[in-house]
Amino acid sequence: MDNISEEFALVAKKGAPVPPPSRGPPTTSYHQKGLFINASTLRGYSCVRTATRDLWDQLFDEGYRADVTISTDNGGSIYAHASVLGMASQVMKGMLKQAKGRGRRRSISIHGVPHNAVRVFIRFLYSSCYEKEEMEDYVLHLLVLSHVFVVPALKQICIQQLEHGFLTSENVVDIFQLALLCDAPRLSLICHRMILKNFQEISITEGWKVMKKSHPSLEKELLESLDDEENMQRERIRKSNERKIYFQLYEAMEALVHICRDGCQTIGPHDKDFRDNQAPCNYSACKGLEMIVRHFASCKLRVPGGCIHCKRMWQLLELHSRLCVDSEACRVPLCR
Repeated sequence: MDNISEEFALVAKKGAPVPPPSRGPPTTSYHQKGLFINASTLRGYSCVRTATRDLWDQLFDEGYRADVTISTDNGGSIYAHASVLGMASQVMKGMLKQAKGRGRRRSISIHGVPHNAVRVFIRFLYSSCYEKEEMEDYVLHLLVLSHVFVVPALKQICIQQLEHGFLTSENVVDIFQLALLCDAPRLSLICHRMILKNFQEISITEGWKVMKKSHPSLEKELLESLDDEENMQRERIRKSNERKIYFQLYEAMEALVHICRDGCQTIGPHDKDFRDNQAPCNYSACKGLEMIVRHFASCKLRVPGGCIHCKRMWQLLELHSRLCVDSEACRVPLCR
């Protein structure tokens, strides 16, 4: 035990050990689009580290030992590697199994979208990278490609791009139809809400006119949704007005009890002693109710139905008598 105590004393004299060197700046950081590398050292956005990204980009750009030729519109060609395409997309793998070619090189076709859009798509399969400008130019085509070839990561990026700042009155109808075809429920819901909210402006656009001719059933669904939304809005307004009326009646009932029990300013029960320095009343309905009470007291037509103002007073008294839970102690007239 003495030896152990001496060893601890020696360690204490030597002081705390030297801390390890601090780590350098991180090579990756989080972004709302996903994990990506510092934009100052990147050619766009990425989900992998710089060195790995560069290797995959180089392999795609140089086409080293490429064994697949992808034919695109206008006679364009893109060289790729079957192993990379097959691992990135099961649909691609199926196409490559059925593809024909000379020797070891096989050929597949991707038509219906611009050549550059296909190139951006294939590059993403290699390195998970894309250029911001290219994404903005081909986001709709990339959404279609990512859906057709089942590339969820790219599809999610395209949907986020469309949701944040890309939708306009001119293109929202087209994107809405595309979202339905590409099974993007959140995007289709956002487009649907935007169409209903700005229907007058959107219904005169070229996109709406084209949809009206090509997909009349979809136009019918949107119009029905618009009617439902208007009905719901009217129902919300009706309920809101009802709540306001109920609140006003509640305030009137409270003010009526206050006037008849405590008195307010210059009006109240006959045995109430009013003072000039009385504090202001906290009941907002007292002022209007005081005028009705004074009118009711002096009106010669106050029988029910004889005067519209007196009729309101009779209704308040009747309503109070139905709601009052302590009729024995209540000082409101006609309360029983």
